[in-house]
Amino acid sequence: MSPAPLESFDDDPRVGDTVLSETQIAERIRELGRELTADYADERPLLVCVLRGAYAFVTDLAREIDLPVEIDFIAVSSYGASTRTSGVVRLVKDLDVDLTGRHVVLVEDIVDTGLTLRYLRRSLEARGPASLEVCTLLARESADLEGLGVRYVGFTIPGEFVIGYGLDVDERYRNMRHIAVYVDPGV
Repeated sequence: MSPAPLESFDDDPRVGDTVLSETQIAERIRELGRELTADYADERPLLVCVLRGAYAFVTDLAREIDLPVEIDFIAVSSYGASTRTSGVVRLVKDLDVDLTGRHVVLVEDIVDTGLTLRYLRRSLEARGPASLEVCTLLARESADLEGLGVRYVGFTIPGEFVIGYGLDVDERYRNMRHIAVYVDPGV
């Protein structure tokens, strides 16, 4: 017998304290959109969304960029159903467009250890873009953003595992409008 469905995320004991509210996220994305609009004023940037976690972010970000943009998607996996990285990155879905001569903005949900970002950077740089910048919604305080070449950062957060606004545990919580701490029931 399966457990009774929860009526809302408020009833879920695994959804901990709010880290970022829906309003905070929306305000910061507007600011990032203005920055990208100014920085790419004479270009037509290609936003490369890292699936699945960045889907909500790239959608809202694209709406805040006052330029014609294109969007493509790439998917990699290093977590699976766990809250800890496996240490191995594997390509799950590749891009559909040619990057040669394009101004590319890689859109990430979170930069943590940098494992995934290093893999993606090497892969995308080898495809000959005119430029490649990284825009992440979240970055861990411990992340080496300069060393990883992250130009645009929405928020810096501590080391707790977070869910919501695209971030998940075993494909759950992606549709929360805010970002909260995940309370692991096994701990």
